[in-house]
Amino acid sequence: MSEPVRVIGADELVEADPTYGMLRSRAFEVAGLWSGQVVTAPGAVSGWHHHDSNVSSLYVVRGVLRLECEGVEGHVEARAGDYIHVPAFTVHRESNPTSEPSVAVIARAGTGVPTINVDTAPPPHD
Repeated sequence: MSEPVRVIGADELVEADPTYGMLRSRAFEVAGLWSGQVVTAPGAVSGWHHHDSNVSSLYVVRGVLRLECEGVEGHVEARAGDYIHVPAFTVHRESNPTSEPSVAVIARAGTGVPTINVDTAPPPHD
């Protein structure tokens, strides 16, 4: 065995790949795999972004995570215990329609840039 098995504690997560409206934290990254979590505050809506040639899998640990995809009407909504599959190059944004934070674990497979933000400004408030 070339590398030891290790545990990455919650206090060892590193803020990574910023997109406004959400907080991503990386547990580890190796060739072809990025792993971490995302926390979305109550009522938050993220910026539009995609994950380049990476395929993403999210497991919702707590709360509700809503995803909208560019050019597609409507949204999908995942609750604690659900998985979300986001294909490579899919432009999307996440939101949390509840009054509690949502937390999801992310596993991203591929070799592209982990996150590419499409817009740079927060959405206007109504």
